[in-house]
Amino acid sequence: MESHDGGQPDLAPAAPDLAAIRRHRRIAWIGLAAFFALIGFAIYRGHKDAERKRFHGDGPLPVAVAKVAARDVPVVIEALGTVTPLATVNVRPQVTGPLVKIAFTEGESVHAGALLAVIDPRPYQATLDQARGQLARDQAALASAELDLARYKRLLAQDSVSEQTYTDQRATVGQDKAQVEADQAAVENARLNLSYCDITSPVSGRVGLRQVDLGNLVQADQSTPIVTVTEMRPMSVLFTVPESDLAEIFRQMHAGRALTVEAYSRDMRHLIATGRLSSIDNQINTTTGTLEMRALFSNDQMQLFPNEFVNVKLILRTLKNQLVVPGAAVQNGPSSNFVYVVEPNDTVRLRTVETGPSDGPFIAIEKGLQLGETVVTDGADQLRNGAKVRIPGEHPAAGRGKAAWHGPARGKPRGRHA
Repeated sequence: MESHDGGQPDLAPAAPDLAAIRRHRRIAWIGLAAFFALIGFAIYRGHKDAERKRFHGDGPLPVAVAKVAARDVPVVIEALGTVTPLATVNVRPQVTGPLVKIAFTEGESVHAGALLAVIDPRPYQATLDQARGQLARDQAALASAELDLARYKRLLAQDSVSEQTYTDQRATVGQDKAQVEADQAAVENARLNLSYCDITSPVSGRVGLRQVDLGNLVQADQSTPIVTVTEMRPMSVLFTVPESDLAEIFRQMHAGRALTVEAYSRDMRHLIATGRLSSIDNQINTTTGTLEMRALFSNDQMQLFPNEFVNVKLILRTLKNQLVVPGAAVQNGPSSNFVYVVEPNDTVRLRTVETGPSDGPFIAIEKGLQLGETVVTDGADQLRNGAKVRIPGEHPAAGRGKAAWHGPARGKPRGRHA
């Protein structure tokens, strides 16, 4: 190859074709992506084939089961409640003075009238003594004025004194009587202030933490209480129910039935206490469409604590000998609920059911099942009508969570325990 300026050969290398390099790289990436897509599709097809084999192959599907049983099912209204004491009293001083005694221990239970603290009584004792002295002096003056009035009355009958003198003396007696009455009121007021030096509990309950220390000067009606006393027995729980449930509640109450209320822990696993419905508010909350109610609990063991949140079950009535299954057995269909019933030949049949009220993990079946039939409680999402199933072991539901139930005994609902 010759150059243009003298026929010498051109030894410089040719420039690389960048467009071609980019094109080759793009083709390589597309091929790599197609390769991984083929691998993913093959895995997916293998998984679908395995699923299809499970459903349509010879191997039966393992499931957990439970027997249809009979038991009493309560009809309940569930709500969220707040533990609210019947009385919470902030104990404040009613007179001013230094605090000379603390007579309670934080957290202890006290009776109504128990001594809690003492304010220095000496100034109020002195005021009482002074008021008593003033009363005695004015009583003596009244007695003297009444004697003079009696003497003037006799002299007036003898025309020995004027009518004006007698009238003036009668007015003096009236003034002295009024002064004695004022003195008696002052004595009572001083006695009352002296009694306020002993600060007592107005209710029976538990005292809280001390808010004022010994030796501090306290004042009448100060904002900071010395201590708070909370009534613990009985204890109430406030909760609200929808207005749509009021008709049934009132129907039961008008029939003279005492409605039972159960308080459960937040996780609904533990029954804390059992009480009764005691009172109902007189107005529906128009914002929420609910009515507030109060339930009373004896709280003998202090199970309920003020301001605690609890789950409430208001028991309206109890349905006797209802057919029940675990809630996990009931599946939701587009138009109705259904269960899978295990046939004697280890196949399942889809059965439409009508459900009733639920009680914890169990649900009542009003129509569609018979006592003693076996229903699938775990693995129903893999089944179809007529599918073959396998029940592992004699007790197939053991250790499988919700499916570990083979039919409850008659009597009190399970799960209602402390």
